[in-house]
Amino acid sequence: MDVKEAINKRRAYRSLAPVEITSDLIKDLAESARLSPSCFNNQPWRFIFVRDPGVLASMHEALSSGNKWAYDASMIIVVFSRKEDDCMIKGRIYHQFDCGLAAGFLILRATELGYVAHPIAGYSPKKTRAILGIPDEYDVITLIIFGKHSDSISSVLSDEQKASETRRPRRKGLDRIAYIDKYDQNFL
Repeated sequence: MDVKEAINKRRAYRSLAPVEITSDLIKDLAESARLSPSCFNNQPWRFIFVRDPGVLASMHEALSSGNKWAYDASMIIVVFSRKEDDCMIKGRIYHQFDCGLAAGFLILRATELGYVAHPIAGYSPKKTRAILGIPDEYDVITLIIFGKHSDSISSVLSDEQKASETRRPRRKGLDRIAYIDKYDQNFL
């Protein structure tokens, strides 16, 4: 699979089937994230690959009620960093951007390998830090819910979530997100 194919196949599925999480798989995903670009090569990203069933169950306490589907995850990848570990140029705090790039590389590699890697915002950073022992000075950027796409739709999904399992949610047109030369110069 090439990068374009992985981009096209990547989906934020919520219906998950169990999958074995090996140390080799974690190393592969971490290596893909590690190769991501960062400001001055600072590499501010940190990851915790949660695969132990007991720790996964503890992490359920950090999830919002709309993310009960994530209880079926075989792994939760916690992405965190701190601003001091990356560029801070004229008020721009860059570590979150660099973590997003690294998470994107990891997600595309997971897609290439046939997995679902679904980043979420519905969680408590404070609870996540407490459960996993992450120091307070780190920002928990996202959780990536990881597993295999299930053939059956999860019963805990809302009607809207169920619909997005069977068809790709609509994307904004290029004319709404891309411009040529200036802001008011539409792409198409």
